[in-house]
Formats: sequence, C-alpha cells, structure tokens
Amino acid sequence: MSLELSRVCSAISPSPTLAIDARAKEMAASGRDVVSFCAGEPDFVTPQYIRTAAHEALDMGLTKYTPAAGTLQLRQAICDKLLCDNALSYSPSQIVVSNGAKFSIYAALCALLNPGDEVIIPTPCWVSYPEMVRLAGGVPVLVQGTRDKNYVTEARDLAPYVTEKTKALLINTPGNPTGAVWKREQLREIAKLAVARGFYVIADEIYEKLIYDGEQHVSIASFGEEIYDQTIVVNGVSKAYAMTGWRIGYAAAPLPIARIMSSLQSQVASGSNAIAQYACVEALTSFKGVTQVENMRQQYDRRRKMMVSRLNAMHGVHCNMPKGAFYAMMDITDLFGKYYGYVQVNDSMTFAELLLENADVAVVPGSAFCSEGFCRLSYATSMENIQRGLVRIAAFVDALSDEPQELIANLPQDQHE
Repeated sequence: MSLELSRVCSAISPSPTLAIDARAKEMAASGRDVVSFCAGEPDFVTPQYIRTAAHEALDMGLTKYTPAAGTLQLRQAICDKLLCDNALSYSPSQIVVSNGAKFSIYAALCALLNPGDEVIIPTPCWVSYPEMVRLAGGVPVLVQGTRDKNYVTEARDLAPYVTEKTKALLINTPGNPTGAVWKREQLREIAKLAVARGFYVIADEIYEKLIYDGEQHVSIASFGEEIYDQTIVVNGVSKAYAMTGWRIGYAAAPLPIARIMSSLQSQVASGSNAIAQYACVEALTSFKGVTQVENMRQQYDRRRKMMVSRLNAMHGVHCNMPKGAFYAMMDITDLFGKYYGYVQVNDSMTFAELLLENADVAVVPGSAFCSEGFCRLSYATSMENIQRGLVRIAAFVDALSDEPQELIANLPQDQHE
C-alpha cells in the first residue's frame, strides 16, 4: 500500500549547497586537500568562561526541564542585553528562548501567518527563509538587492511589493550572505512603511556584534512604539560567542505574539537545552564577553580585508566590501559564457562544481541564496586557509577561456599553492 506523504514537506526544496558540501567532504575523506569556504559558523572555540559556566551548571545538577520559553534568569539577561545594546525595553514574559535563532524565526512565522499570507524577503537571503515561510503556510515574495546598492533594499524598493496579503517583512542586518548592513535612516523609512501599510517585521539580528568600518547596528524596533508593537526581534549567541552547537536563540516580541510562540514551542519542542541556557547567561552577562567578542571581530576584520582585496584582483571577479557578518559575495557574472575545458560556465552552481572538482575549493553558489551570478565565501576560517584557497581560485579563473578547448590536465595539487 502506498500512502501519500505530506505535500507541504515533500515540496521543500533541497538546499543547493548539499551536493557541494557532500562532495567536498567526500573528497577530503579520500585524502584531497580541500579548502572550504562554506562554513556558516565561527572557526573559534566557545570561550573558556562560557564552557566553565556549563561545567558548573552540571556540577550543580541543573539538568531538569526548563520552562518552555526559557529560564527566567536567561530571559532577564536577554532583557538587560536588549535594553543596554539596542535601547529596547522588554519584560521576561516577552522573551522566548528557542533551539537556535532558526527555530525562533520559524515560530514567529507560525505565530503570524495564515494560509496565503505573504512575507517580503530582500535577497540575496539566507537559504532557509523562503522554505520556512512556505512551511508556515505563507508565500515568500522576493525583492532582489543589487551589488551597486551593496545589496540593501530600501523602503522605496519594498513598497511596490506590499499588497493586501502582506503580513510581514523578514529583514536580516547584518546580512547573510552579503554582509550588508542597513543604515539608521534606511531602517527608519522601512519602519514608517511597515506602520503605514500595517505589516509585521521579523528582524534577524544574529550577526549584530560582527560589524566593521565604523558601521552601527540599529534595531528597527527602536523607532517608536508603533513599530515596536509590529516587530519580532530575533537574535542568539551562535555567531558572536562562537556557540553554534549550543543551539540557543531567542525572540523578543509583543506579548500576544510571544505567548503564541511559547505555546507552539511547548507542544513541538519543549524548553531548550538546560545546560546551554545557564551557559548563555554567563555569555551575556560576564564582562569577559566584551573582550572575547572583540578579539574575534578583529580577526574576522583582517580576514575580510585580505579576502576582498584578493578577489577583486582576479580578472572578471568583483566583490563588495561586506560591512558585517563573516561572508563575502563574489560576483562571477563576467565569467559566464567562458569555458573550463569543454564545460561552459553559465550559472553559479556550474562554477562551484568545477571549482571544487578541479581546484579543490568549496564555495556556496548564489542560487542557494535566491541570487544567481554570485558565490558566497565565508572568512570564518584561518588566514592560512583563506590564502591557500584564494590562490587556487585565481588559478582556476585564469584557466577559463572564451572558447572550448582541451585541457592538458586538471589544476595539479602542487600548483595550487
């Protein structure tokens, strides 16, 4: 007997990055020296003071279930953080701690959407946004950002896409995959649009502490009571504190929305990891955190500058200087139509596959981020890896030709360096 499986889940698009990532790991396991720029997580170990706090919680036997929305201690620490860093005043009852910021976003979408509601998403965007909207019963509406505007979509760009079905805007600043940072006045105008047209804003601020060149992170919820009441702020400890595997994210929302999110979580996930929550209190409240985060940020900054400079020195490659996060978007549209051997490069996936197979470098194709013509590189890896990988990319790009031709050999391993 064959029974139909879930139409909603069956329609989820597999991530275009999976094939690249799986092949890179397979190659590395076979002994090939693969340089991967795919990582979406810090290469640093969680700071010792946070790990010590986790051990202390274990020694105290704090291993029981926590409230579905998170421990009161952590929710209060989050409230204090939001007031201090973002000028946002919340009570613990408005905070929902989740198994990572990804689930926080999904829970927010579930709390807001009815079938057919539209969610506007500026692109390039994180791979999971459109699929999470669909899973929550909504319709993603993509608004393409451009390199000449540093991938920032402003209120005037978004306004034509607002309809009577628009329920929310999902904005990510600093952004993955571009490193784009929305400026204060740009966010203020978006807030005015949201209030005037009556839609919610889900503000993914997970990269807020990784920002460069004197730019400032501004939370859109800080522009007044009306937009505050229409905003769900999402954040977490994964990126800034190198705690990806601890799986703690959180949302701050108007009380009715927070209650729905908490109820949803109580039924499908219960509370988040207890030990991780106690460790997160230390991450957010210890004076050691400021120094640790700044040290990581400075190292990312040095890597960022070197990577972008080297990419822009390659013929046919363009890369804007990212202002936040730890990603760079490599524009490869000028390479389309060229050949590697007899294979024509006509999209980002083809470029990424050829680069991996022939130069042992893994990058993420732009199609994964709803933006063809680009590849994302993460500089959350060592300076040595970045230098080795960029030498290989440069050699691969130089090997492209205007006409199909027989290759004498693949790029040999000993010439990558």
